Amino acid sequence: MRLRLVRHATLLVELAGHRLLVDPQLDPPEARPPVEGTPNPRRNPLVALPEPATRFVEGTDAALISHTHADHLDPTGIELLPWGLPLVVQPEDAEAIRAHGFTTVEPLESTTELLGAITVTRTRGRHGTGRIGEAMGPVSGFVLRAPGEPVLYVAGDTIWCEEVAEAIAEHDPDVIVVNAGGARFTEGDAITMTAQDVLETARAAPSAQVVVVHLEAINHCVETRDDVAEVIGAAGLDRDDRVKVPVDGETIELTRPAS
Repeated sequence: MRLRLVRHATLLVELAGHRLLVDPQLDPPEARPPVEGTPNPRRNPLVALPEPATRFVEGTDAALISHTHADHLDPTGIELLPWGLPLVVQPEDAEAIRAHGFTTVEPLESTTELLGAITVTRTRGRHGTGRIGEAMGPVSGFVLRAPGEPVLYVAGDTIWCEEVAEAIAEHDPDVIVVNAGGARFTEGDAITMTAQDVLETARAAPSAQVVVVHLEAINHCVETRDDVAEVIGAAGLDRDDRVKVPVDGETIELTRPAS
């Protein structure tokens, strides 16, 4: 398996001979206004893609969309994705995604077989706490399995919560991708994982490789790569690269642990 961080939460996953695109946020820098009611009022995205956007769509066999917030499916992503590309989405978003003209949309309630080779299971999360968490709407993660490949859990936009703990216990992933940055509004708690949440995730899955993304690309993500590295290092979890914090464009090679 190869896992490439494109930018923010956008990933390219290569497994079982296929190429999957996760949460295509492909706008050029400063294409959109700041997220309202948040710190650091700069236009989004804050940084450019590591390559032209078209290169991340070319050769893609399917896409997974965790939810339809603009930092996970943006206008450029909508424009560039082929209309017939298989899209796996949460049921709550299927109608809105079809309205963009996509014709092969699968609302995933539980588990599906994708491309005849990959088992995809939907997981749940919490996009914040209290009133704000409810207003953010439903979010999903995905567990990907294929023969001979590591089990990959992409947690999506969630804080550390019971749903994430249950997904780890149920699926025993070899690799966990977490969306960090401690994204927040000027009021309320974080709506994505803080560095402390990343630490809790790593402790809950002591044999998994944890990959930390969703950093330094959108104005309301207030924690940086250095913040995550400091917390992980202080806990001694930076040894053996068990927790990786890739830069945009970086590719990580992953293999299934020996049984």
